[in-house]
Amino acid sequence: MAFVHGVLLAFGLILPLGVQNVFIFNQGAVQPRFVRALPAVLTAALCDMLLILAAVLGVSLLILTVSWIKTVLVLAGILFLLYMGLVTWRTPAAAAPAGTEGNPAQPEGDGAGSAAVMGPRRQMLFAASVSLFNPHAILDTIGVIGTSSLRYAGADKVLFAAAAIGVSLVWFLFLAGAGRLAGRLHSPLRLYLNKASALIMWGSALYLGWSFS
Repeated sequence: MAFVHGVLLAFGLILPLGVQNVFIFNQGAVQPRFVRALPAVLTAALCDMLLILAAVLGVSLLILTVSWIKTVLVLAGILFLLYMGLVTWRTPAAAAPAGTEGNPAQPEGDGAGSAAVMGPRRQMLFAASVSLFNPHAILDTIGVIGTSSLRYAGADKVLFAAAAIGVSLVWFLFLAGAGRLAGRLHSPLRLYLNKASALIMWGSALYLGWSFS
């Protein structure tokens, strides 16, 4: 029962379209091969695991009772979302043209005209930022996962946390795979995806500032 409860709650938190999901999807779309998007996937899953464990153990609730920490998180999150939105908006449709698999000339990192085709380090940095610089995600994790875990103890609590962590990893793998399929489509569609992603990030930054004002 605890395992099923953890699965259902994790799906409810992770399914809504957000900055983290958009980033993972885009990396799946623009990387020349699926395996190249794994640094973003694994980093996002690791960050979610840390947040879930912190929520279940009560650590995150203790930290966020300090008002200045919450303020720093909000300001950092707004600035990062604005910057990430600008980077995504400027990304050309041909950042990761279809058919580049196995092409050694395809840049892995930050070559000209490939702003969204990140190397492993930048993927990990951006994935960690969109995962940890999102006060709404942290508060949702505390409010839903953390509060719900209070009804369990011992092995049941472990199963509950493991289920939530497992759902997170599977979901990010699915998102990157879906992005990979979208990345094979013609460039104009990928350009529209970039623009829509940037608008979502800017909208999230505005909502974050408004809701915590």
